[in-house]
Amino acid sequence: MGISWLFDAMDVGIISFIVATLTVQWHLTPEQVGVFTSINSIGMVFGAAIAGYLADRFGRKSVLLWTLLIFSIASGLSALATSFIVLCILRFIAGVGLGGELPVASTLVSETVPAEERGRTVVLLESFWAGGWLAAALISYFVIPRYGWQAGFLIGAVPALYALYLRRSIEDPQRFVQSQAEKRPTLREQWLSVWQVEYRRSTVMLWILWFTVVFSYYGMFLWLPTVMVMKGFGLVKGFQYVLIMTLAQLPGYFTAAYAIEKFGRKFVLVLYLIFTALSAIWFGSAQTDTMLIAAGICLSFFNLGAWGGLYAYTPELYPTRVRSTGVGMATSFGRVGGVIAPLLVGILVARGVELQIIFYIFFVAILIGALAVFFLGTETKGRELEN
Repeated sequence: MGISWLFDAMDVGIISFIVATLTVQWHLTPEQVGVFTSINSIGMVFGAAIAGYLADRFGRKSVLLWTLLIFSIASGLSALATSFIVLCILRFIAGVGLGGELPVASTLVSETVPAEERGRTVVLLESFWAGGWLAAALISYFVIPRYGWQAGFLIGAVPALYALYLRRSIEDPQRFVQSQAEKRPTLREQWLSVWQVEYRRSTVMLWILWFTVVFSYYGMFLWLPTVMVMKGFGLVKGFQYVLIMTLAQLPGYFTAAYAIEKFGRKFVLVLYLIFTALSAIWFGSAQTDTMLIAAGICLSFFNLGAWGGLYAYTPELYPTRVRSTGVGMATSFGRVGGVIAPLLVGILVARGVELQIIFYIFFVAILIGALAVFFLGTETKGRELEN
C-alpha cells in the first residue's frame, strides 16, 4: 500500500514543479497558475466523496484498484496535452482517481492492523508520501530540465502497472466482509449517517480539521517552487532548495509515528499543527538563504507529521458500516480547501500582496484546525475499531 501512496505523492509533487516550468514556457499568468494547481483538487473533491461511499458498498479492494487506474492513466495522458485547457481537463480526471484512492487506502489499512499498532502503521503508510515528494523533486531536478515536463507526467503513469500487483496481493478486511451481511443503506442514508448524534461532533471536528490542513498544505506546497522563484532564485536553484526541504518530511512522519502511540492522536495533531503555523510565519518572512531553508525544513517536518496523524485519526471515529464514507466525506470537504488555496494565492500574488501576508493567512487557518481538535476531538489511542 505504501508504494501506491508514494506514486500519489509523486504525482501531486510533480505538479508543483511542472507549473513553475510551464509558467516560463507557456507564459502562464498567476491566475492560470492558481487554476492549474487547483483543478487537481477539484477532481479530488468528487473522487473522495464518491469513492468513500462505493468502498462501503462494494468493497475497499475493488474501489482502490479502479481509482488507482483512473489517476495513473489520466496522468500519463497529461504528457500529450498541447493546450492549457486540455491539460486542466486531464488533471481533473487524475484528481478524481487520486482523491478516491487516498481515503479508501487509509481505511483499508486501519481495518487490517491491530489497535495497538494501528496509528503508527497508518502514519508510516503516510510517510511514503514524503518518498513520493522526494521522487518528484528528484525527477524535477534531474529529468524535467533535460527531457521536458512531459517526462514527469509519463512517469506518473507507472502506478497502472502496480495495480496489477495489488489485484493479487490484497483482500478486503474481515470486519468489512462480515458487515456486508447487514442491509445496505441507500446513498442518502449513508451520507446522512455520519451526521447522527453519536458521530456529529466528530464529523464537525474532522471537516474543520481537514479543510484547514488541506487549505494550508496545497496553498503553501504547490506554490513552493514558484515562491522560491519569486524570492529571486533561479528555476534549478529553487528546485534544489525545495528538494532539501522535502527531505525533512521523513523525520516528521517518523517522530509522529512514535508519538502517536506514546502520547495519543490529539497530542500529535495539536502540537504539530501549532508548530506548522509558526513555521509558516517564519517562512513567509525569511529573507536569507539560510533562514529560508531552515523555515522550509520546519514547515515540511511539522506539516507532514500532522498529515500522518490526520490519516491515522480519521478512520477511528466511525464504525465499519460507514467508516469509508465518513473518511471520504471529511476528505472531500477538505479538498475544497485544496481548491480555494492555490486560487487565492494566485489572485493575491497577481494583486501584489506580500508573501508574508499570504503566509499569515495560512498561520490563522492552521491554528483553527488545532483548536478544533483540542476542543472537539476525542482520544482514540488503543481503542478497538467499532463494528
